[in-house]
Amino acid sequence: MLNSYSLFLGMFLLSFSALAEGPSKESTTNPKAPDSEFNFDSIKKVLKEDMLDGEAEKKAKKIQELASKKAAFEKSKYYVPSKDDFYSFLSEYWLVKNATLLKWDFQKPDYGLETSFKEFLEKLGHYNKKFKILILDSANIFHFALPSNPDEYIFLISLPFMRSLDLSKLEISLILYEDFRRLEKGDFKKFLESEELNKWIGSNFQGKKLDKTILANLHKKMDEFIFDKGYSFQTQFEITTTVGQTLRNEMTLWNSYYKLKQKIDDLVKTNLLFKKYNTLYPSTELQLNWLKPKS
Repeated sequence: MLNSYSLFLGMFLLSFSALAEGPSKESTTNPKAPDSEFNFDSIKKVLKEDMLDGEAEKKAKKIQELASKKAAFEKSKYYVPSKDDFYSFLSEYWLVKNATLLKWDFQKPDYGLETSFKEFLEKLGHYNKKFKILILDSANIFHFALPSNPDEYIFLISLPFMRSLDLSKLEISLILYEDFRRLEKGDFKKFLESEELNKWIGSNFQGKKLDKTILANLHKKMDEFIFDKGYSFQTQFEITTTVGQTLRNEMTLWNSYYKLKQKIDDLVKTNLLFKKYNTLYPSTELQLNWLKPKS
């Protein structure tokens, strides 16, 4: 019993002695930080830099887009009008250039020609046509149609011509309809067109001087055709017979057309102011023969 007690006591004292000595040197050394520990400050710094880089990239992209738009807008100022817009530009520029000669800008009543001609066209099946009718206080042009944008037309008609013939709205519509068919046939445009013009239309002249000689030459050709050359016998024959055939579906209109030709024929034979009419639209006497029914 004693031996057992002594053994127990010895073991107890031995254990107490070990505790009293404190922790071993190895245990008192500062523990080493594990390799997997995150450095949150560094991560925050990287994230912040990434965000700043992203914002900078967005700003740079936006600046680039604005610069591209500005460059495109600047370039757009130097385009010659495209084919769809060119003839409207050409005709209106020609009208402004010849405003003094043609006298289209003067005080006049509303004759209601736009409404009556629109109704006339629709009666013959021509819808959605846009047009302007300019009345000229001049006999330098009797009547003429200028090309414009697709399905758009500019009609010119002389007030002295209208008064000399004492034209009704229907008769004016018949004259304008002939000019409409002439323009649709395309002879006037063909006379103006050239390979040089086709290259020039829609081109860009940014950074170089605009070649105005092309436009000046076009206006000379317009003057030549409108004031001197006019339409050929072949074209006039086609126009007169085509309009006559179209109007035969309604004999009231055809009779008005035939009587109009008689009035114009009498006028050009008796009034020197209009003697040039047969040069531009040959010839009223022949047109009457073309309209007569074949026996």
